[in-house]
Amino acid sequence: MDGILVIDKPPQLTSHDVVGQVRHILQERRIGHTGTLDPFATGVLVVVVGRATRLAQFLTGMEKEYEAIIRLGFATDTGDRTGKPLKSDSTVRSISWTGTDIEAALSTLRGDIQQIPPMYSAKKIRGEKLYELARRGEEVQRHPINVCIHEFEPLPPDGELIKDNLDGTFDFHARVVCSSGTYVRTLAEDLGKRLGIGAHLAELRRTRVGDFSINQATTLERLKSRFGEEAVGTVMLTPESALSRLPFLHLNDDDERKARHGLEVVANDNIKWTDGEIVRMCNRQGRLVAVGTYDAEIGRVHPRVVLAAD
Repeated sequence: MDGILVIDKPPQLTSHDVVGQVRHILQERRIGHTGTLDPFATGVLVVVVGRATRLAQFLTGMEKEYEAIIRLGFATDTGDRTGKPLKSDSTVRSISWTGTDIEAALSTLRGDIQQIPPMYSAKKIRGEKLYELARRGEEVQRHPINVCIHEFEPLPPDGELIKDNLDGTFDFHARVVCSSGTYVRTLAEDLGKRLGIGAHLAELRRTRVGDFSINQATTLERLKSRFGEEAVGTVMLTPESALSRLPFLHLNDDDERKARHGLEVVANDNIKWTDGEIVRMCNRQGRLVAVGTYDAEIGRVHPRVVLAAD
């Protein structure tokens, strides 16, 4: 049982919880995921199964897409709805932002920007996760990280740009497309700062990771049902589909035997790959045999990860 599952993660479960449940459902020990989602968030969690766990290293760093509800009115100590409200000097009694104001604020948060990782995050400092320090009441200096916000735009329900919750808070629905490593919570807080008010992330749904979209996702309940029906193949993607963006090298039978044993394979003379480029190595049937690295000096591809040795 080797492949990729796109799970629609439910709220309240950690990504580790989801992996545990998939492991239990499939009765397969080799299970992993390629990018954490916060417990309160929902949506696409890419889970690798069996030999496909060896591909996880090539699936990190993919572009992400989210739908978010940013609540304007107060900030929290975690940056999202699970945290404690923080006192704010600014009070908004009525909607005072125009579409121009919103666009001006959004425009400053697009493109290449820097973010300071929040204390309530899984980033490690000196071997400890920041949220572990935060829970002990400790705060440490964090260095800014570079991220790229490709798209940050309104996604107004019923055409309403800002929803008045009639309790002193306002909801802004947004779509975010960003590089891996982006903290959408921090993006929500920074938008509030641009608008002169505290803000936090009220809802977050990941709709895409690389080429894996929410339309391909299955629930844990459906996965359990398909396993009982011996029809897991209807919801599991093949290992080769996970790396569809990578260039590929077709192997003849002799080259396939070499690749399966970790031996380098001669590439075609007309190939224009760059030195060190990651390459899919596929057999005559189009199945992924290995993932290799191209050596431009000698014109060969050396297998880095072999999916099968026989």
